[in-house]
Amino acid sequence: MSHPGSGHRGVPHTADLRIEAWGPTRERCVAEAVAGLVESFADVSGVRPAGEIRMDMPPGPDADLLVAVLDEVIYRLDVDGVLALDAEIAEAPDGGLSARLPVGDAAEAAGTGAVPKAVSLHDLRFGRDARGWSCAVTIDV
Repeated sequence: MSHPGSGHRGVPHTADLRIEAWGPTRERCVAEAVAGLVESFADVSGVRPAGEIRMDMPPGPDADLLVAVLDEVIYRLDVDGVLALDAEIAEAPDGGLSARLPVGDAAEAAGTGAVPKAVSLHDLRFGRDARGWSCAVTIDV
């Protein structure tokens, strides 16, 4: 799904994966980072939805909230064998984040790259900029 003023891309990085994402809001930027992470290693176009993950993250530094969501995507892939097919992120009443991640069976996806292992805190960037919000994160593969 396309969102005006939002997007993501992978950028070259030695031995790991680097994702940049942007959006008009903090929540849209996190959703774009999730899409960038999944697209870096899987084509989910033929994957059928098979459930959803819901998470509520308490208030904290914005970078920590981003890492928590991406870590959950990687954890669920590793432990449950499911891929996030989309990400609906909303601000929680307490200032944290609420996430709804529709998921599907990873076995139905076509592999397109190295499977992520962890989110690196090295060179992590997440905050407001002239266009809204942007982030850059390195993913260990």
